[in-house]
Amino acid sequence: MSSNIESFNQSVIRKVAQEIASLISDPPEGITVIPNEENVTDIQATIAGPSGTPYEGGVFRIKLALGKDFPAAPPKGFFLTKIFHPNVARNGEICVNTLKKDWKSELGIKHLLLTIKCLLIVPNPESALNEEAGRLLLEHYEDYSKRARMMTEIHALQRSSDNDASCSDAASSLAKKKLLDKKTEKKKADRKKNLKRL
Repeated sequence: MSSNIESFNQSVIRKVAQEIASLISDPPEGITVIPNEENVTDIQATIAGPSGTPYEGGVFRIKLALGKDFPAAPPKGFFLTKIFHPNVARNGEICVNTLKKDWKSELGIKHLLLTIKCLLIVPNPESALNEEAGRLLLEHYEDYSKRARMMTEIHALQRSSDNDASCSDAASSLAKKKLLDKKTEKKKADRKKNLKRL
């Protein structure tokens, strides 16, 4: 993917780079910015699914694509991780007023990331890009919640990197080993009881 960074005003690039550096050194709770040294206008981050929501336990990767008119025009927001949510289209596009009519040039990247996180807590079915999710949210919340939770378990609980995968696999192997050890211990204890009876 080619970079469009040449079309940006250098002061805008500097301001974006400073804000990203600030978000990396002092991240908002549940949000991790993934730096892209080659193109600061391609902003990616992960958002942890807020507790008490169907997205809890998931880690959702999102992207903010800054256009050449930024900050006069809002960036486009996308979920790169599949999600069942009224305000997220099937292609991942995010519909939230802050990215549309409520955009102000003084709003920063942090504000946008927090707004998207809040959307996971309080979806807006009235401006649904995913009409099925919007309808279920309004009419059958339990069905909406089950479907959103299932999508979270399938797509957002996947490992984000090979390192995470190896850590997770190691943890899984350790858990299996502990379970096997417990079963072995139980068998030994049962044998001792049986021998005492004899």
